[in-house]
Amino acid sequence: MLNIRTMTAPEVMLAVEWAAAEGWNPGLADVPAFLAEDPGGFLLAEEAGRPVACMSAVRYGAGLGFIGFYIVAPEMRGRGHGLALWRAGMARLEGRVIGLDGVVAQQGNYRKSGFTLAWNNARYTGMARPAPPPVALPLAASMPFEALVDYDAACFGAPRPAFLRAWMETEGHLALALPRRDHGGMRGFGVARPCREGVKIGPLFAETEADAALLLAGLGQHGHGMLTLDVPENHEAAVRLALGLGMAKGFETARMYVGPVPVMAREKIFGITSFELG
Repeated sequence: MLNIRTMTAPEVMLAVEWAAAEGWNPGLADVPAFLAEDPGGFLLAEEAGRPVACMSAVRYGAGLGFIGFYIVAPEMRGRGHGLALWRAGMARLEGRVIGLDGVVAQQGNYRKSGFTLAWNNARYTGMARPAPPPVALPLAASMPFEALVDYDAACFGAPRPAFLRAWMETEGHLALALPRRDHGGMRGFGVARPCREGVKIGPLFAETEADAALLLAGLGQHGHGMLTLDVPENHEAAVRLALGLGMAKGFETARMYVGPVPVMAREKIFGITSFELG
């Protein structure tokens, strides 16, 4: 008999390990941030006490949810476990707009649950690092936290203060901001985090391509090895920025939603935060 329950914090590492096995290259310290906004957001399906599938169904703000980490153990696929877990995750987010970054080939299956395509995201990777910025950029922590939350919410579509604080402050992560020159506020911010392979930049939110390039130059000095940026394919300036660094396009995901696409400043999204949590 299949049992579906909330994962404990230590068990979420299982989801991360399964994601690594799928080639998703998770961060080295993702779990605390992934659990910060909605500690009950990770679900586990067990059969006879054995984990067979996992999924995140995370609640953001009053009306948004996001699905990720939807993985069935390879040897247990084709037995209906994934579908049962999917239904449980969708039920947990009932009444909300629900987003996901899914495998492009599975769009047909997601449409059966009411999802519609908003745009595609693509992973760009490269070994070349940008030249250091001409001046040192301030840490995002030097900005008023409320301003960071507001800027992030304008780009993501919902406030996620607990996640954002953990994402910025997790050991090993580097968060930088660009203050406005003429008055208070920001021109953008971004976070770099070490991953199983190299460093991922995400989010990378900025007013202009030039601002995004400056942030990327600062964040790109963090860590070593491969640099990864997950880019909205319909944002020409973001794609141009990645290609300008000699980064190569890898796999794509379909950003899909049930319900209206959240209002967001899509022209400021040069790199999404995470395929798993939006």
